[in-house]
Amino acid sequence: MIDRARIAEAMRQIIEAIGEDPEREGLAETPRRIAEMYAGLFSGLDRDPLEVLRGGFREEKDEPVVLRDVPFYSLCEHHFLPFYGVAHVGYIPNGRLVGISKIARALDILARRPQVQERLTRQLADCILEALDADGVGVVLEAEHLCLSMRGAHKPGTRVVTLAVRGPFRKGIFARSEFLAMVQGR
Repeated sequence: MIDRARIAEAMRQIIEAIGEDPEREGLAETPRRIAEMYAGLFSGLDRDPLEVLRGGFREEKDEPVVLRDVPFYSLCEHHFLPFYGVAHVGYIPNGRLVGISKIARALDILARRPQVQERLTRQLADCILEALDADGVGVVLEAEHLCLSMRGAHKPGTRVVTLAVRGPFRKGIFARSEFLAMVQGR
């Protein structure tokens, strides 16, 4: 459970530590607003993405299902700055399908935790594989990290691309190149 009062108090201390007045009109409500924001940004900490994915229904289909350009937002655990982008997700059903919105919801749950993109990519692939008992899963995340864009190296527009493959995607039965061509729209 997220302790909003503690977050607000910590934010008041940060405002003071940077030399500002936390009682100034423009800042007076900032600690509360940030506490509310963090409650939403980290709402995935107390939710299980497997619960969302375990629904679904029986369907004899063994060709890939691919979702492209699913937006996501997360916070880098190193600087607590956002990284955001799109996910491309494919899976090969093993007689079980899930509503496509469930995959987007599972992504949101995992993204709403302090994260690194590499782990987020792996976690989503593993959740889909486990929950659907899929024959294979491929996940590509493309994201811009504000910790790279607005601080440090100052390289706005740089995109980080990560890939996680499971099952036939990894073994080459359904070629990785075929999956990547599908997520690129070719």
